[in-house]
Amino acid sequence: MMRTGRLAKHRVGCAGSAGLFALALALAACGQARAQNAHAPPDPSARIPLAIASEGSFYAGGHYDPDHPAHHIVGQIYVDYRIPQDRRHPFPIVLVHGGNQTGSGWFSTPDGRPGWAPYFLRQGYAVYVVDQVARGRSGFVPEVYGTTAAQPLQYVLEKFTSQERYKLWPQASLHTQWPGRGEPGDPAFDQYWSSDVPGMFNRTPQAQMNVEALAALFDKIGPAILLVHSQSGGYAWPLAQARPQLVKAIVAAEPAGPPVHDVVVHSAQVFDTPWEKAIKQTEEDYFRDNPGVKPYGLTTIPLAYSPPVTPDSPLAFVQQERPERPDLARCWRQAEPARTLVAVGERPILVLEAEASFYAGYNHCNVEYLQQAGVPTKFIRLADIGIHGNGHMMMMEKNSDQIAQVIVDWLATAVGPLEASARGAQ
Repeated sequence: MMRTGRLAKHRVGCAGSAGLFALALALAACGQARAQNAHAPPDPSARIPLAIASEGSFYAGGHYDPDHPAHHIVGQIYVDYRIPQDRRHPFPIVLVHGGNQTGSGWFSTPDGRPGWAPYFLRQGYAVYVVDQVARGRSGFVPEVYGTTAAQPLQYVLEKFTSQERYKLWPQASLHTQWPGRGEPGDPAFDQYWSSDVPGMFNRTPQAQMNVEALAALFDKIGPAILLVHSQSGGYAWPLAQARPQLVKAIVAAEPAGPPVHDVVVHSAQVFDTPWEKAIKQTEEDYFRDNPGVKPYGLTTIPLAYSPPVTPDSPLAFVQQERPERPDLARCWRQAEPARTLVAVGERPILVLEAEASFYAGYNHCNVEYLQQAGVPTKFIRLADIGIHGNGHMMMMEKNSDQIAQVIVDWLATAVGPLEASARGAQ
């Protein structure tokens, strides 16, 4: 039988030496080593073959297009599922990728290591991995989905794989975890760049279609944990409202944000307004505001608040007078008295931040907005727990297993009691 420990704790032998000063140094080194290993994943060399009890694929959501002669099914998502033989958790994990990616990025990293989906399988979780609407194996129907947008090469270099060379935001120079050189011609980069695919240019209808398709997926598979990244982070909040009894927890790895106005960094752009047309925030001028407003705070698609948001009573927003630190953006939030997000706070929520990501300047804005709206949120800055050097694509970087273990550890604490209740009800 396959056995994998939830957390491999390594004992670090730290012997004292002559004198109190040497002993103090030894104890300090010991403490540092233990902190670095607090979320150490199991040793890959000790792995045995992963036993799968069931696997397959299907489509969720969608409808026949009534407006064009071909009558394609549109609005559906492709779902790849795998259930481990040694299943230890009643709630599966639904993994939803970010912009211009597909579900393939959850299965393996660009340098050929197992990705987060197999990691969670080894921890006893079933996984359901989707391709977003109009992306990958979900298919693209131009007459319905409209024009496409793709990330240009320079955008990827500056923001994802080699930002340490461009230094376009304060944290960028800390990036060390991308496998390889992060540039064309490097095998790992070429694999990643091969996985980058166009998506719908208009992200508002895309978001609504994805939320509806994910709701259909949860209807089919039952209660589950939702894991989102980047663009798909904006789907988590309306999905929690659409299926409050089925979304048992949300893990948001740098979810779409910040609230109210997207933030622009001085890089190549795809969806954001050009740098010169964005609104300057501070004298340091690392981050600027996109003039466009998200009328529901976290999203452009409807979210339910109490009291309700109506045309006669829209949300009102205010911006911090100054950032919390010079290397951070000024956050937007609701004007007081703040309204409460309906149902979103009824489950455990984790937001993860990578140290060197362009999101590192404003992840906290999402967290503060959620908390102000009555949504308790656990915020883990990976650097604060000794995990350094990651960019926005943390699930593909050299220490991806270590970050996956952070998620596993949090789920054990936050969702473990819910699992016990689910087993008792069976």
